[in-house]
Amino acid sequence: MSSLSVRTLAAQVFLLQAVIVLLVVAVSAAALVLQGRYDAQRNAADRSLAAAESFAHAPGTVLALRTNATAQLQAATEQAQKGSGVDFLSVLDRDGVRIADTDPTLVGSKASGLGRATAGEAVTQPFHGRPHDAVRAVVPVLDAGRRVIGMIAAGIQYETLGHVLDQQLPMLLGAAALAVVLATAGTALVSRRLLRQTHGLGPAEMTRMYDHHDAVLHAVREGVLIIGDDGRLLLANDEARRLLGLPATTDQRHVADLGLGPGLTRMLMAGAAASDEVIRVGDRLLAVNIRPTAPYGGAPGLVATFRDTTDLAALSGQAEVARGRLAFLYEAGTRIGTTLDVERTAEELAEVAVPRLADVVTVELLDSVLHGEEPTGAVHRMRRTALRESRTGHPLQPVGDLIRFVVADTPMVAALQRGKAVLVPDLHTAQDWRAQDPEGARQALEYGIHSLITVPLRARGVVLGIVNFWRGTGSPRFEDEDVAVAEELVARAAVAIDNARRFSREHALAVTLQRSLLPLDLPDQDVLEIASRYLPARSGVGGDWFDVIPLPGFRVALVVGDIVGHGLHAAVTMGRLRTAVLNFSSLDLAPDELLGHLDEMVTRLDSQTATAGDDHAPLTGATCLYAVYDPVAGTCALSRAGHVAPAVVDAQGTVTFPDVPLSPPLGVGDHPFEAGELRLAEGSRLVLFTDGLIENQGRDVDEGLAVLRSTIGHAGQTPEETCRALMEALLPEHPNDDVALLVARTRLLDPSRVATWDVPSEVRAVSEVRADVSRRLDEWGLQDTVFSTELILSELLTNAIRYGAPPVRVRMLLGPTLVCEVSDGSNTSPRLRRAATTDEGGRGLFLVSQFAHRWGTRYAPQGKVIWAEQTLDQSPDPDPTALFDAMAW
Repeated sequence: MSSLSVRTLAAQVFLLQAVIVLLVVAVSAAALVLQGRYDAQRNAADRSLAAAESFAHAPGTVLALRTNATAQLQAATEQAQKGSGVDFLSVLDRDGVRIADTDPTLVGSKASGLGRATAGEAVTQPFHGRPHDAVRAVVPVLDAGRRVIGMIAAGIQYETLGHVLDQQLPMLLGAAALAVVLATAGTALVSRRLLRQTHGLGPAEMTRMYDHHDAVLHAVREGVLIIGDDGRLLLANDEARRLLGLPATTDQRHVADLGLGPGLTRMLMAGAAASDEVIRVGDRLLAVNIRPTAPYGGAPGLVATFRDTTDLAALSGQAEVARGRLAFLYEAGTRIGTTLDVERTAEELAEVAVPRLADVVTVELLDSVLHGEEPTGAVHRMRRTALRESRTGHPLQPVGDLIRFVVADTPMVAALQRGKAVLVPDLHTAQDWRAQDPEGARQALEYGIHSLITVPLRARGVVLGIVNFWRGTGSPRFEDEDVAVAEELVARAAVAIDNARRFSREHALAVTLQRSLLPLDLPDQDVLEIASRYLPARSGVGGDWFDVIPLPGFRVALVVGDIVGHGLHAAVTMGRLRTAVLNFSSLDLAPDELLGHLDEMVTRLDSQTATAGDDHAPLTGATCLYAVYDPVAGTCALSRAGHVAPAVVDAQGTVTFPDVPLSPPLGVGDHPFEAGELRLAEGSRLVLFTDGLIENQGRDVDEGLAVLRSTIGHAGQTPEETCRALMEALLPEHPNDDVALLVARTRLLDPSRVATWDVPSEVRAVSEVRADVSRRLDEWGLQDTVFSTELILSELLTNAIRYGAPPVRVRMLLGPTLVCEVSDGSNTSPRLRRAATTDEGGRGLFLVSQFAHRWGTRYAPQGKVIWAEQTLDQSPDPDPTALFDAMAW
């Protein structure tokens, strides 16, 4: 410590820290003393209050105060004072007069400062007076009525508190002294360490330090200039002289005379702060930083530093090029494959590459890829699918041309054989690419094309096509770095094209299946003029379908349905439901009964699917509308399971949406189906459709119905015109949901071709009705059918009279065929059977089946109808042998 002179930095630090430590210790000791005094007073107050409250609430205190038992209270007071450790304890009446006190000389004297206590409040307060200055607590004594009958005062003298503090003070002072010693020792150690680090800096040491700093200044790879406020150069290190080309004799020269160039000279003379300003000086790019020295305590002037960034700029340029390529590939990933269309995806590839990568891009694909089929191994023939150029007038083959690769030396064939890109940097000097089409190559060179990259378009290891990138006039030739970008771009496009191809194949397969399951042609019938449309969804076929089913009695059933979901599963499900409807319609059921059977079938199929663990979607939720049009009565019975209601357009063009009862979708179960009936005048149009016609992403159902109403609300529109108008008005080119549409214009059967007879329930009435029917057939010019019709009528009418129930009715209908209907009130249906030789009956229906083209039974709300239909152009020839056997009995 002999070198710890007051002039050294270490001595000054030691003195400063010692003073600070003493002040801190003194303040801390004073704070501890005050805190101890406060704590002692607080503790005395708490103890006094506890003693007073204990005495006030002790048993017998209240009684002693009431009876003024001074002797008893005096003894209790002295005992309580000794037990509680307080300095004095007094019992006072409600007027403050001492009744008992630990100092007997004070008994009978009056205490002061009891105002709050006489009001019933316990009080803790400093007290000055007799018997001692103390911390006193006064607690009121309350009787059963909560009235103050006396008070208890207890206290601890200040002198007692002083004794406590006197006992604590040596410990506090000892701790403070110890803190001073420790802090002083620590400060001495710090000062000693500082002394060792500075080595007691003197002139020689400062000189050496300056020399060291000067060496560092000239050794750093960053130029430094120090310029005075008069613009003269004060210091320049070696790096600054090298970067700026300064001679050795430049000190004290003005900045304007250094030949630094106009830009740098202007910055230095301005004296404004600058950060990494890039300035060209000669053939170098220098990053310049300028800071004034005045704010840092130095003489007025500035310091300028220079860093050579020429190489860094080159690297930054390369990094910028790399970032640009990454951004280009990222953008390509978002722009290529936005649709699932093969040709559009190829066009997107060409659009992305021009002009950022090439001036002209051509994309050739295999015909099998364009058709959605698996790519074949024959890659020598491709179809030009996309072409994009930055300027018009190119000499390349247009889109749609067939490109043949027949010469093995061309870059395209080489790329296909190698499975990787081929670069031709300079087409002027290359000869192999001219081999296949020398004239086309000459025209391309004249157009300005001079560089080529050809890349095979491969996915899953299979060639889908080839992509050619061409550069022309004004663009640099392709380099190896461009090949990597082109390959990455084509690889991404190949995945998108292959996805589009596979989607096209699956979509075509699903559409083919869907259309094969729909009616290939509408059946022949004369009572409805019908037109239909089916349009698959953009994302794949769905389960929408329609059907037209001729029924007996010239009636026609119209069906429209919708299956939940899209794809092959929906199409197959649609086929199952359509087949079920065809089968149920052969039973000639009412619409609500038919939907009930269909609902049971859907529920059963869903149960089987769930039991089998099939991951296919359930059928529950399918909708269907089934309508039966009767041209004789001019009525249409309808029932719908969760389906949209049809539209009806009368002959004047008025559009209505009838309130047909709505039942739950198929498969919900436990809900009966209801049917409604419409009366349709001749020439009315019945429009049945699925929800895809009126609802899409940009339009809700109400808006769609409004457009539909305005589109079909025209008199004289044919069903075909109605379908065409609805397709144009309501549907985009690629709808989001598939659409089924069925439009039927009604016709009525001429009343002159309908004959009806009510038949009494008597066998003799058969001959009378048979004679009336024969006369009517003569009027219709059907003499050739009289025999067979009489035979059929006799058998059916006899069965109805014998085995049925009244009323019995016969109806003859003449249309494309002749229909004979016999109805009765019984629900028992006859059935065809082979009668034994010994049977007396059972051959009537067999005879009917031999002479009629078709026959059957349908149930009415009350009873049944047995019908037989005969063709008019040719009558069936019954089997003579079978007929003889039937008549032999």
